[in-house]
Amino acid sequence: MLTRRAALLTPLALASGGATAATGKMNLSLHQYTSAGAGYQRSLEGWAKAGIRFVEPAANLLDEYLKTESMASAKRVLTDNGLIVVSGAIGTTGLWEPNPKFAENLEAFKKRCAQFVELGAPVVYSPCATSAKFTVDDYARGVDNIRQVAEVARQFGLKVGAEFVRNSTYMASLPTALRLCRAAAHPSFGVLFDCYHFWSGPSKFEDLDQIRPGEIVHAHLNDTQDLPRELLDQQSRVIAGDGVAPLPRILRKLVDKGYARKLVDKGYA
Repeated sequence: MLTRRAALLTPLALASGGATAATGKMNLSLHQYTSAGAGYQRSLEGWAKAGIRFVEPAANLLDEYLKTESMASAKRVLTDNGLIVVSGAIGTTGLWEPNPKFAENLEAFKKRCAQFVELGAPVVYSPCATSAKFTVDDYARGVDNIRQVAEVARQFGLKVGAEFVRNSTYMASLPTALRLCRAAAHPSFGVLFDCYHFWSGPSKFEDLDQIRPGEIVHAHLNDTQDLPRELLDQQSRVIAGDGVAPLPRILRKLVDKGYARKLVDKGYA
C-alpha cells in the first residue's frame, strides 16, 4: 500500500524532477471539507498555524460564518493568516444537467461567484450529483447549460469546473466530462478531476490518455478504500496513502497532460 507521505510528496517530485511536460509546479492545498467540524474561521486559522498556505473554502462553512460576520471579515481571515484561495466549493448543484430548476440554480451561482471573487478564488466548481433519468438528447441540452454557466463565470473573471461524480446518472466518468467540455468549447469552462470519483467510478485508467492540455481546470487528491466497488459511496474516500488507488500513476499522467495547478487534498470521510 502506498504510504501517505509518499502520496503527498508525489506531485512535488513530479513537478521538480524534469519528467513532466508541465510548465509550472503542482502544490498541495487543503479542501475545507477536510476540517469541516472546525468551521470556517477555526479551520483556516488552524491550517495557517500548521504551515498550510493554499486553501479551498467551502460555501456551507462560509454561509455559517456569515450569519454573524461580513464578507470583508471572511476575507480578512484569509489575508491575516497568509492564506491563498486556489478554488471555491460553491455548493450550488444542478448546473450541468437539464433540470426544471436550472434558472434558479444559475442565479444562485451568480451570487456564489460574487462571494468567491471577493475571497480571491480564480476557480469555482460544482459537482454533477444528480440521480434523475436522462436520454441522449439531454446531453445536447446540457451543453447549453454549460455555456450559460461558463459565461457567468467569465463575467466574474473566473473559470468554472464540472466535477464528474461516480454515481451520477448524467456525468459519472471522465470521458463523459471531456465530451461535454469539448462540445461546449467555452474558455471559462473545464473539468474538475477528483481522484476518488475517477478511481472508484466507471472510468478506466486508459481514459486519462484522452485528456488534452487545459481541459482539467482543477484537481482533488484523495484515496479509495479497499472495498468492492459496489460498496463504495460518498463516505468511502480516505486521505491519500490510506487507500488503494494508484495515485502516483494518476498524478504522473495528469502532469504529462499539462496539469500544473494546485492539487487539493480532499480526504474527508
